[in-house]
Amino acid sequence: MPKKAQELGPLAVSRLTEPGLHFVGGVASLALQVTDTGARSWILRVSIAGKRRDMGLGGFPDVTLAGARDAARTARAQVKAGIDPIEHAKAAKSALAASRAKDVTFEECAAAYIETHEKGWKNAKHRAQWVSTLKTYAYPEFGNLLIRDVEVAHVLAALEPIWTTKTETASRLRGRIESVLNLAIARGYRTGLNPARWTGHLALMLPSPKKITKDEHFPAVPVAQVGSFLARLRQVPGTGSKALQFATLTATRSGEVRGTLWTELDLEARVWTIPAERMKAGVEHRVPLSAAALKLVKAQPRIEGTEYVFASARGGAISDMTMLQVMRRMKVKDAKGDICVPHGLRSTFRDWCAEQTSYPHELSEVALAHQIPSKTEAAYRRGDMLEKRRRMMNDWAAFCAIEAPRAGTVVPLKPRKVGGVRSSGSSE
Repeated sequence: MPKKAQELGPLAVSRLTEPGLHFVGGVASLALQVTDTGARSWILRVSIAGKRRDMGLGGFPDVTLAGARDAARTARAQVKAGIDPIEHAKAAKSALAASRAKDVTFEECAAAYIETHEKGWKNAKHRAQWVSTLKTYAYPEFGNLLIRDVEVAHVLAALEPIWTTKTETASRLRGRIESVLNLAIARGYRTGLNPARWTGHLALMLPSPKKITKDEHFPAVPVAQVGSFLARLRQVPGTGSKALQFATLTATRSGEVRGTLWTELDLEARVWTIPAERMKAGVEHRVPLSAAALKLVKAQPRIEGTEYVFASARGGAISDMTMLQVMRRMKVKDAKGDICVPHGLRSTFRDWCAEQTSYPHELSEVALAHQIPSKTEAAYRRGDMLEKRRRMMNDWAAFCAIEAPRAGTVVPLKPRKVGGVRSSGSSE
């Protein structure tokens, strides 16, 4: 049994300034250690498994005499119970540190996910969409919540207000929340099933996006008016007009046109190769250039310091708004009376293929770089039917060169020979 020292009071303890170990009594082997620099701390000397060990109980005066004695009694009780208080304290400290390492908020985990995966995304716009949807809808509901505490009620609070009004956005948001939570599970920040999973879970609480999503139709130039539209467009000066003409003739997306680089164009082979990273489907797309499309790009000036074919005044790519504003100023309207948009030109091309030609639907889908919904069909489609598409794009360019008559215009019929006599087609 350790020898007990004389029990000192708080005042006597405060006067202990000589360097060394001063036993203060009250609890066996409890001492105040004073260093040569004058620093003071509590030490409890214990015997564990026959080995003497000094256990630190904190600094003085932050830990008072009473506090030190309480801590010493607890430690001695642990020793008596066969527990090493020093190792126990280390384990508790380690567990606390590990717990704090897992104290990650949803927003912090989302930032980590974005940082990890953005290098594999096609462009900066994709990252911006991730940040925007989470910041707008998820963070206000549970961004500051520890990710281990995010439950289905929190996820629904973010999704339900926009599920039927902004279904596509809401569906993407759900997938992004699920991905962030999956990362948290993989890193050990949380356990259990993902509260944002769809199959067998949120699918039971929310209507299927396919059943409530309304088909989005971009206002498109009517097929019969595309020639007149292009004729008017050629009279509009500026790079935005040229980009729109090229988009019409190639049936490509405005983003693909705006980002066109001279290095992507093989003018001799009359092919424009759009790299995978600039395509929506992430697959390289070759576009056969008709004579009209080739003439247009050849007429574009090569601006020193930029590789963009349709460059802005500062040398970068023109904005999407540049092309849109051209169409708005032209006030071209679809059948419903809505102002047409650049993306609608792709619908015009598809309508021409379906209504005015015998080209197979598959060919127009390849031209539009649409993903093949059938995995089986995709597995068997090897080539991109470039030469077949070249004939189709040449026919499309020829059709676009025909300017439709304006309403109210009398169109004279071409005279024809009837029995060697030239006729105007009149019965008179």
